[in-house]
Amino acid sequence: MRKFGGLLRLSRFGFGLLVVSTFVMMPGAMAWSKEGHIMTCQIAQSPTLIEAFAEEQHFIFQALLEPEAAEAVRNLLPDYVNGDLSALCTWPDQIRHWYKYRWTSSLHFIDTPDEACTYDYSRDCHDPNGVQDMCVAGAIKNFTSQLSHYGEGSSDHRYNMTEALLFLSHFMGDIHQPLHVGFTSDEGGNTIELRWFRHKSNLHHVWDREIILTAAADFYSKDMDLLLEDINTNFTDGVWADDVPSWKECNDLLTCPNKYATESINIACKWGYKGAKPGTTLADEYFNSRMPIVMKRIAQGGVRLSMILNRVFGHSHERMAAAT
Repeated sequence: MRKFGGLLRLSRFGFGLLVVSTFVMMPGAMAWSKEGHIMTCQIAQSPTLIEAFAEEQHFIFQALLEPEAAEAVRNLLPDYVNGDLSALCTWPDQIRHWYKYRWTSSLHFIDTPDEACTYDYSRDCHDPNGVQDMCVAGAIKNFTSQLSHYGEGSSDHRYNMTEALLFLSHFMGDIHQPLHVGFTSDEGGNTIELRWFRHKSNLHHVWDREIILTAAADFYSKDMDLLLEDINTNFTDGVWADDVPSWKECNDLLTCPNKYATESINIACKWGYKGAKPGTTLADEYFNSRMPIVMKRIAQGGVRLSMILNRVFGHSHERMAAAT
């Protein structure tokens, strides 16, 4: 079994060179789509409205990331991104087919038994060769554990903390994309070929990117910043605001990814696969009913990512006490 901790160790400068070459050499992006992953990480670092005084036009904002976590994230990122985690949130997709990182390919998803509509870690979290823990839930567990050692200082050379941060941030996006916890035989909808309005696509890509891009085009003149602003508003002072405390609930950081995976397979069964047979055309009815779900999952991924980073990098009583 390939050790998760056996990652390429690079200085922050060397890591920057690797990332630059990655974006030059590897076209496109996989998983949520680059837009979905970028928004997930932007949400994790975003300031959120906690109080507004309309008459005085005065607003009070509080960052989702607490100061200690924000400082740790900035310290781990290469200097050229100026502390912007979202600038590198697609990196794990860009390098997954490199020989050195080929072992990470199975960490982006979970294959569950066809039509079972359930997820079980011991049954489902493995790679195609049956190696246990090699799935997106196992990856989040592993990289969360690695980052919990950040406070031990530079004397701990077991892990590459920068890579651990980027993998965790990316996989928190993946596990919230419902079709990343899909059925085995159709590879999470990848083999279900259909049409999205007037062009060819597949079910997995519909949830990865088509819904996001259609929403951006139809409602925001393709301005992703405006779309992100609406997502932020919905969970800070809108329809999801009362749900945010429950999103953050997590008694054990190493097992909470199982809850997120269970949510995804439930959504995949109820909303993803329903009405999406091979050869069908998905259009307004499918888009209008699924679009709010996609946006909510992006929001949940970002809020929960900030929660995990606060816990592993913070110094409060909530910090992971004995992760290994």
